Amino acid sequence: MTVMLGIDPGLAITGFGFVEQVSGTLNPITWGAITTPANTPLGERLATIYADLTALIHRYKPTHMAVESLFFNTNVRTAFLVGQARGIMLLAGQQAGLPVADYTPLQVKQGVTGYGGADKKQVQYMVQQLLRLPQIPKPDDVADALAVAVCGLTAVR
Repeated sequence: MTVMLGIDPGLAITGFGFVEQVSGTLNPITWGAITTPANTPLGERLATIYADLTALIHRYKPTHMAVESLFFNTNVRTAFLVGQARGIMLLAGQQAGLPVADYTPLQVKQGVTGYGGADKKQVQYMVQQLLRLPQIPKPDDVADALAVAVCGLTAVR
């Protein structure tokens, strides 16, 4: 049995999703978001992400971790801040002894829908279908994290 922790990195909202694969069947375990308030100092925000993620890893004991790579946009400041948060996430996985994989947004789309040009709604719909969820998880960061987990599991098979 493989248990994948998928992460959609963010500083304000970090989506996470734990998905297990048993005999080729994907089963969602839990999902949610780690949030940090914008008015909190950066060091405290990073410490919160690290502590919460470490607690989740300890509780759900994943065998692998997959993190979405940063998509560089025009806001360089945001990219640097998210990059720092992402580094904390990679550290948490590494310290837990997890194999950690990076996936680009294109790879996640391909892994979930089979098509790298899929839009966000298509990816979310496929996550819902593949994991047999009653509705698409909200916020979008959580659905994205589950997509990263599914992508990671397709690579581990």
